Amino acid sequence: MTPPITYDGRHLLADLYGCPLLGDAALIERALRDAADRAGATIIGLHLHHFGEGHGVTGVALLAESHMSIHTWPEHGYAAIDIFLCGARHDPDAALQSLSDHLAPTRIVRHLIRRGEAP
Repeated sequence: MTPPITYDGRHLLADLYGCPLLGDAALIERALRDAADRAGATIIGLHLHHFGEGHGVTGVALLAESHMSIHTWPEHGYAAIDIFLCGARHDPDAALQSLSDHLAPTRIVRHLIRRGEAP
């Protein structure tokens, strides 16, 4: 018999609406770095792609504890956020708050999924 999983992974998905500056790649990079720091996570790689003037940014931070990503649509003031952190001492809500501090949304819709729990 396999022992029960005791994995503490949390996957936070968030939609941010009404964000004013989503085409600024430097801002998105700072936001990801600060979010990882506030969550207590360690960045081991970070990559961003800007789709050109007037278009959005896709960014991913590879973390020792998993990952964070963002996809932005400045023409709609919308950003899709994905924060997956392993370990009870890492705080995905702190990461989302940090991203919100940088991106200034007027509305946030969030969904938290516990990963690795046995059914």
